[in-house]
Amino acid sequence: MDRTEKREFVASLAAVFAKTSMVIVTRNDGLTVADVTELRRRVRAAGATHKVAKNRLTSLALAGTQFEGIKPLLKGPTALSWADEPVSMAKVLVEFAKTNDKLVLLGGSLGAQTLDVASIKALAELPSLDVLRAQLVGLISTPATRIAGVLQAPAGQLARVFGAYAKTGEAA
Repeated sequence: MDRTEKREFVASLAAVFAKTSMVIVTRNDGLTVADVTELRRRVRAAGATHKVAKNRLTSLALAGTQFEGIKPLLKGPTALSWADEPVSMAKVLVEFAKTNDKLVLLGGSLGAQTLDVASIKALAELPSLDVLRAQLVGLISTPATRIAGVLQAPAGQLARVFGAYAKTGEAA
């Protein structure tokens, strides 16, 4: 990379850090090309991005952003993952790290809050945003469904009484 390319890379990474909500740092020492490809496919499916970047350039891009707390993690062969929806990305990385011991979670940052590995794992155990939305809609719609059932019950009982009375009248 020449200086112009480095400046462009730092500027593009700084732009990413300005608009994203979470960054996770991983050590990917010894991952094969197939493993990295599979990891990137899973991360992309979760709506996130996984990128290997030079630590010095990443440190320059982090300057002045809310993610400056992750600078100490940038040692050795590291990679960054970022997303706007943090739970799904954390789930993907934690699950992949369980099946492949060469991917090691180092930590991350959720906004200005620096996260350790235990925090990332705890975040991965939370339900995703879509699941939370579905649960909320279920909680909101349940009372309405119960009210409709209560209101329909007397009319249904009345209809059954009239039906039984009509059948008795026909039998007589």
